[in-house]
Amino acid sequence: MKRWFSFRSRPKSKDDLKLIRFLIKNFGYRPNNLSYFKTALTHKSIANISKGMVSNERLEFLGDTVLDAVIADYLYHKFPDEDEGYLTKLKSKIVSRKTLASIAESIHLSDYILYQKGRSIRVSTLEGNAFEALIGAIYLDAGYEAVKKSVFHTTLRLHIDLPNLLEKEIDFKSKLFIWSQKNKLNIEFKSIREELVNEKWHYEVEVYINSNPYGRGVGESKKIAEQAASKETLHLIGT
Repeated sequence: MKRWFSFRSRPKSKDDLKLIRFLIKNFGYRPNNLSYFKTALTHKSIANISKGMVSNERLEFLGDTVLDAVIADYLYHKFPDEDEGYLTKLKSKIVSRKTLASIAESIHLSDYILYQKGRSIRVSTLEGNAFEALIGAIYLDAGYEAVKKSVFHTTLRLHIDLPNLLEKEIDFKSKLFIWSQKNKLNIEFKSIREELVNEKWHYEVEVYINSNPYGRGVGESKKIAEQAASKETLHLIGT
């Protein structure tokens, strides 16, 4: 005779429900295995003195790597005409400790982190690390696409002011790109000349705005020539 058993998930505690609501609100994600997220919020200062607790250091390592990949994915498709140097510089601003700590502070992440409050621990560092650990938890819980969805639709949309980050770039090409985005105009850099003179390469580049020629620039590399062309273009358009 077969016996059928009904299995029910254990009732969630008030703290568990609070954490789930926090994750849904700030990451757009409903966890499957809540233990990953509890570990992500456990600092080594308390894990080292509490039996059975694991610190978030390994999840932080994983989250840091996954977040790098997701942001690189986003920027690669967001800026199809930009080179590696530009994308790398922008990515470093988005995933910097300062940015992550700022996001963590804005969502009051420290309210959910377990750590020894009597010790001299920088809360901003603790929050930034925990944020990365939560990204690692989402990855373990549901995979890369879940992290991508969370970061694209929640973190970037609510907490990253991309135009403001771009405006902080000091190079002329970035400033020209911002201007073109604001005015919904197409910017194109065309190589006019590339020649070797006295064992040195010389490049000449011209900027086109909506297929119309503007500033020109020369240099010993394409990047230098593009910067010079951008500077002249910004002068011509009065920016």
